[in-house]
Amino acid sequence: MMSGVPRLQFEQKRAEKQQPERRGIKKGLYLIPSLFTTANILMGFFAITWSLRGFQMLALATPEAMVRAAQFFDGAAMFIGWAFVFDTLDGRIARMTKTTTEIGVQFDSIADVVTFGIAPAMLVYTWGYGSAFREGTDLHNFGWVLSFMFLMCGAFRLARFNVQATRPRVLAEGTPKVDKKSFVGLPIPAAAALIAAIVHFAPKPVVQYGAERAQLYGALLMGLVATLGALMVSTLRYSSFKSAGTTRRSTRMMILLIGAVATLIWFYSRYVLLAIVTAYVLHGILFRIGSFFRRRPEKTAAVQEG
Repeated sequence: MMSGVPRLQFEQKRAEKQQPERRGIKKGLYLIPSLFTTANILMGFFAITWSLRGFQMLALATPEAMVRAAQFFDGAAMFIGWAFVFDTLDGRIARMTKTTTEIGVQFDSIADVVTFGIAPAMLVYTWGYGSAFREGTDLHNFGWVLSFMFLMCGAFRLARFNVQATRPRVLAEGTPKVDKKSFVGLPIPAAAALIAAIVHFAPKPVVQYGAERAQLYGALLMGLVATLGALMVSTLRYSSFKSAGTTRRSTRMMILLIGAVATLIWFYSRYVLLAIVTAYVLHGILFRIGSFFRRRPEKTAAVQEG
């Protein structure tokens, strides 16, 4: 039997031995979100590379090259989809393990600019209107401008989000207050996911549909890219789903829902992914329209009472 003093000294020595190990484990936890962010950048790099490879195949103009081009474009779209998964997981894991750091936030934003800004802008150009319009024409040059503006709107959206997240109160007159349950403006991963879902749904290059249809599809894609850029810098509210699965009951429902959606994506990815992303992009617009009609009767009643 150890006396009181020797036993106390023994416990202190044991605690000192365990402390460095715990510190090592804690430092290791900080690396996990960064690893997912690194995987996000890697997927963006692959998406850009495969988009360029697909564009090179279009120059050959042979049937075999066109098939290969469609495969490259589809692969680039799927890389963006996988990056979306990694981007979702790194934030969730950082919050769950309480390892959120300032450098991690900035690192994630840089990754998003590459994967959800440059990669989809490159993909929609090479697969879509870049080949639909003859190089040197006004529409072809305008397509370059739209792709660049998509990237700039996404970068601005990320910068605004970082500022609002670090200083959640109203920054200036007219600047909306940050709500953790919703995003201000369309998130850049969602905008990139819609472009990737469209390419995954129809990976066949637009130029293969014939000159007239290719120009029509190219014009529609240019309108879509411009709309997505405007939605990213808008003040529309989009659900963040950060509170989903926080309670025990909702966690079970969330697991069942994720399992069902994952099964549908496995068998019908081209249709399910496009439907999900389109619904998310549209729901912010529909909520704004709905809020406008809900406020209108209140204003009418106030005028009548006055």
